Amino acid sequence: MKPSLKLALFLLIAVPALARGQALSPGFELERTGRYADAATVYLTIVRADPINIPALLGLERVLFVLNRMPELLPLVQNARARAPDNVALRSLELRTYAALNEADSLETAALRWAAVAPQSDAPYREWGLALVDHRMWDDARRAYLIGRKTLGGEGTLAIELAELEQRAGNWEASAREWAHAVARSPDAAPNAASQLAESPAPLHDHIIRVLTGSDARPRVRRIAAELLLTWGQPAQAWSVFEPTLSDSDAQASLKRFADLAGTLTTPEAHRVRGLALTRWAALIPWPLAARARGEAVRELLEGRDRVTARRVLEGLATDSSAPTEAHSVAQSALLQVLIADGGGQLDVAERQLADSTSGLAADDRAALRLALAKARIARGELDRAAAALANDSSVTAVAQRGWIALYRGDLKGAMESFRQAGPYATDRAAATDRTAMMALLQRVQQESSPELGAALLTLARGDSTNAIAGLRRAAGHLPVQGGRLEVLLVAGQVAAHLGGEHDVTAIALFDEIVRAGGEGAAPPAAELDWARLLMREGRSGEAIPHLEHLILTYPSSAVVPEARRELERAKGAIPKS
Repeated sequence: MKPSLKLALFLLIAVPALARGQALSPGFELERTGRYADAATVYLTIVRADPINIPALLGLERVLFVLNRMPELLPLVQNARARAPDNVALRSLELRTYAALNEADSLETAALRWAAVAPQSDAPYREWGLALVDHRMWDDARRAYLIGRKTLGGEGTLAIELAELEQRAGNWEASAREWAHAVARSPDAAPNAASQLAESPAPLHDHIIRVLTGSDARPRVRRIAAELLLTWGQPAQAWSVFEPTLSDSDAQASLKRFADLAGTLTTPEAHRVRGLALTRWAALIPWPLAARARGEAVRELLEGRDRVTARRVLEGLATDSSAPTEAHSVAQSALLQVLIADGGGQLDVAERQLADSTSGLAADDRAALRLALAKARIARGELDRAAAALANDSSVTAVAQRGWIALYRGDLKGAMESFRQAGPYATDRAAATDRTAMMALLQRVQQESSPELGAALLTLARGDSTNAIAGLRRAAGHLPVQGGRLEVLLVAGQVAAHLGGEHDVTAIALFDEIVRAGGEGAAPPAAELDWARLLMREGRSGEAIPHLEHLILTYPSSAVVPEARRELERAKGAIPKS
């Protein structure tokens, strides 16, 4: 016998019974290090001295199972249960032992014997089913739970256990039905239900939603369906399921939870739905908090492009003198966002309110609104008023915007200086990328000004792509071949390719002109790559392959070569082998 085991046994014999709990430690340590037989010896010694020592019996359950010696445990458990018939832990251990020994009849007899002495408890049926679930005996476990439900009555009896059983067995619709029963009985089960059902396979999502939104479904069950739809990225459908449930006492907490969950999504529809939820929530909470909630709701609605609802929420809030200062400022800012987004004559209204020093707007909000107003003016082609909207704002965001205004005026040198001053990281990633691409184009243009190019780019910024293509081609005609012409034609070709349809012919003609011109610069390889992509989009992969191969061989140091190699692999994969 090893010294450590001798010491453990000596402690068990030498110490008083009250201290024997400490003697479990050697058993735990032996078990932890994988010495299961030695751990079993320690636990057995404890149980012989103290037959109802539950930690030691549970230790034996663990190690004897690993050692395939479970028959040794049964008499010890039976003896302990007889000595302490009211001990739930011992009753549960007895059931698990019969299940491990595959003695189904004895398991059922023991469970029903326990149920007879505890007729109002669902524990005997729960432990009976769990013992079978542990051994993946789904049908037998289901039978045990249903016997308990029939005996005790009520659809919610053992519903959580049945829901988890059906999930493990792959019966997701049955699991959803049981979770509905569980939540109808106990609202606290709702978060667990939503979490578990969220893991269901995508093809079954519609089936699960139908189960949870049936004609007899309670509001709290329908809310689970709404949460699942949010989790699965369907905010609009989620709101349509959720909104009709808001007539009970749980509405306030449910709205807040729904809004928080919607806030984890970033799509415009998710922003809109969150704004709707916050609006309803604001109607149920005290005024100071409600005012701030409405302000946040307006921002979300604007992100979700629902200006009509946003304006309706703002009615009265922006001018309510009883609203907290913070809420008033938020509402005022949001209202101006709505006015700017509406465009037209509303821009003049927004401009006047921004010029009002008593409007109560925070400095950051005022700067953001000036920038939005400048962009709205640009979209209308009002460059002078766009510049005036920025006033004396010296932030990098404003400097970058002045660069675009200079560009659209044809002041290429001024635009370049502003872009450089703003730096490559001002504003968000997309805006910085657009600015960097424009700087690369301007570096190739040798002229300090080009009203034609500025006008064409302004036309493009205003969304008139067809006329922008014609304007870009005219502007390119005034530039040297190696002095910006190819880069401007590339922009025109990319716009045409993006439009697709009848514009594909124009795009191909432009790409062909650029590739034929060749020379230095990034335009020729970029044009050939876009040409190949256009051909592949049209299903002409065979024609795209020579372009990609020519690009890779002719411009081996080009930054687009790695992408060209990937496209070449795709193109070759699309050609059936003969």
